[in-house]
Amino acid sequence: MERVNYSVVSEFILLGLSKSQNLQILFFLGFFAVYVGIVLGNLLILVTVTFDSRLHTPMYFLLINLSCIDMILASFATPKMIVDFLREQKTISWWGCYSQMFFMHLLGGSEMMLLVSMAIDRYVAICKPLHYMTIMSPRVLVGLVLTSYAVGFVHSSSQMAFMLNLPFCGPNVVDSFFCDLPLVIKLACKDTYMLQLLVVADSGLLSLICFLLLLVSYTIIIYSVRHRAASGSSKAFSTLSAHITVVTLFFAPCVFIYVWPFNRYSVDKILSVFYTIFTPLLNPIIYTLRNEEVKAAIKKIRTRHINSTHSL
Repeated sequence: MERVNYSVVSEFILLGLSKSQNLQILFFLGFFAVYVGIVLGNLLILVTVTFDSRLHTPMYFLLINLSCIDMILASFATPKMIVDFLREQKTISWWGCYSQMFFMHLLGGSEMMLLVSMAIDRYVAICKPLHYMTIMSPRVLVGLVLTSYAVGFVHSSSQMAFMLNLPFCGPNVVDSFFCDLPLVIKLACKDTYMLQLLVVADSGLLSLICFLLLLVSYTIIIYSVRHRAASGSSKAFSTLSAHITVVTLFFAPCVFIYVWPFNRYSVDKILSVFYTIFTPLLNPIIYTLRNEEVKAAIKKIRTRHINSTHSL
């Protein structure tokens, strides 16, 4: 029998966050300001760590990789969303949609593993301080970072493999501001119930493994810190609180998005916005406001800049 080609959909229509013109103008201004804040905040961390030799330590090497991922994570869909607020017709090509889904899972998976790497770093720093620099050698650090990106790539590739042979011949409206894999799969011209379960299971398994590793790591670290002297534990708790806050902000939306991925409630859009936009904004804020070393380095760079300006 001759095979019929059902893949006739060449673009998808994104419904965005709201149909109200007034709200879209407010969203344009608000999200534009947030996106600028994301880029500037994460660039501030990159510049500060790069130019202050006191921050050339394993923890901050991992932190600048987190900032790079956050900037890209916020950039895979946010600029288009901002531009779409000014457009009547919000469309995206099939390959553009595919690219958004690929980078979403690539960066999400990479960030999960990088947070695990940061937990390992804190475990070694607090529980084995005398061997910290030996264990967290440059070779180990590069290995942890490359492993994070590799896991993200394998995870994203496995998710996208589900999409390649799906026929799209009818509905092409995605009820979101970007192409979210569970929402796009529902539009295929075939029964995708089992495929949807596989997609959720794939992401859920990675999230669960990373979450359990983080939970075990931070439980051991907190137990160790509680049995230390008060002078040493205060700084450790300050650093830990920033890490745990970031982990919570990252994984909380993941739980809701992938536990209830196929409902139509607007809460999904809110969580998607939080995950892709506000988490990359909050990470640099948390790491600068709750980290005395970073704040001191920023002040030092600012003072140096002011002095060099006055000397001209």
